[in-house]
Amino acid sequence: MNATELPASHAELMDGVYRWQRHIYDLTRKYYLLGRDQLIAGLDMPQGGTVLELGCGTGRNIVLAARRYPNARFFGLDISAEMLETANAAMAREGLAARVTLARGDATDFDAKALFGTARFDRVFVSYSLSMIPGWEKTVSAALAALAPGGSLHVVDFGQQEGLPRWFRALLRGWLRKFHVEPRASLRDVLESESERNGTTFHFRTLYRGYAWLAVIGARK
Repeated sequence: MNATELPASHAELMDGVYRWQRHIYDLTRKYYLLGRDQLIAGLDMPQGGTVLELGCGTGRNIVLAARRYPNARFFGLDISAEMLETANAAMAREGLAARVTLARGDATDFDAKALFGTARFDRVFVSYSLSMIPGWEKTVSAALAALAPGGSLHVVDFGQQEGLPRWFRALLRGWLRKFHVEPRASLRDVLESESERNGTTFHFRTLYRGYAWLAVIGARK
C-alpha cells in the first residue's frame, strides 16, 4: 500500500489529533510513555545495521536511537503527515537527515522496498503505536515479515496496569480514550503466538507494575 492508498479515515483522524499536539507531544508524553528508553537500549544493534520504526511519530525515538547507535541507518514510517512534518524537521535539526529516511504509510500494510529501497531490517520496533492502530495484529505480522535473518522485533506499549490500583487504571483509560488510545489486553498473547508460529525466541517484561509491557521477538530457535 502506497501513500496515495492510505486508509483515509484513520490517516485523517491521526492528522486531526496531532495537527496541534505534535508541537508539544514530546514534552508531555515523556511523563507517561514509559519504557521507551529501555526499548532503545535493548536494540543491541549490529555494526552498520538497519532499524525500522513503525509509527515513528515526531521522530523522538529515532533521534535517541541514532545517537546511541551512530553506525546504524534508520527508517521511520507513520500514517500522519502532520507527525512526519515534525519528524523531518527534527532530523534536519539534529543533523541526521543523511542517516534517516522517513515515509508515510500504513503500518498494517506497507511495501518497505518501495518506500525505503530496502525490504528487510535488522531491527524493527513499535513504541506505543499498537494501542492506536486499528487492526494492530496486522502490524505485528508486517513487522516480522520485514525482519532480516537474525533480526528482532521490539515492542513497548501500555500494559493492563495489573499491579496498580483500580482507580488509577480507570483514570488512565479515560485519559487515553481522549486520544483514541486503547491498551491491548491480548498484546502478549498475540506476540507470543506469532513467535511460536515463526519458531523464534520470545522475551516479555512487565514494567512499573504492569503500566507498560516490553517484548522482544528474536532470532529463530
